[in-house]
Amino acid sequence: QLRLVEAGGGLVQPGGSVRLSCAASGFALDYYAIGWFRQAPGKERERERVSIIQSDDMTFYADSVKGRFTISRDTAKNMMILQMNSLKPEDTGVYLCAAERGATWFSPWAEWGYWGQGAQVTVSS
Repeated sequence: QLRLVEAGGGLVQPGGSVRLSCAASGFALDYYAIGWFRQAPGKERERERVSIIQSDDMTFYADSVKGRFTISRDTAKNMMILQMNSLKPEDTGVYLCAAERGATWFSPWAEWGYWGQGAQVTVSS
């Protein structure tokens, strides 16, 4: 089966760090664009682009997370990582990993074919 399984998340204080991982099964992430999306509290019908690595390895970040978040792809482990540092309360939300062969930073979320189950990240003191 083609699957993305997320791990990580939880409650963290402002200024703290969280690492999210997303393991792929049934397909090779190396041949896909990968991305992380966020559903903010009260906006569960929306999926905000957080960060994307396109299949050409161009990397994009939302302005709100630039300099604080790092997306990466571990080809050997067939996993994708989101390292989140200097967290702010407004980073709170459900983070979903996604993959799609031809997706770009400009692709709407509905065009991404594979999704993780979501991981809750709550930033609060």
